Amino acid sequence: MKPRITLLRRTCREAAALLVAREDRALNLPDHVALKLHLMACDACPKFENQLLTLRAAMKQWRYDGGAESPADAATPGKPR
Repeated sequence: MKPRITLLRRTCREAAALLVAREDRALNLPDHVALKLHLMACDACPKFENQLLTLRAAMKQWRYDGGAESPADAATPGKPR
């Protein structure tokens, strides 16, 4: 019988897939823990995570730069548009 710790071990490819999936949905507990453990032990995957976060922030900024209201603007009554 394999030790249970191997259930939490993920490859970089699997960790990258979990990082991308995390953008769309909440991870279940084993995947969440496995991803956190992998990110602590890996040099490359935290960099990929930062790239995803940068892309998310850039897309959020781009979405509201084209004249569309940001959620903060829509919540502020009386603010000129």
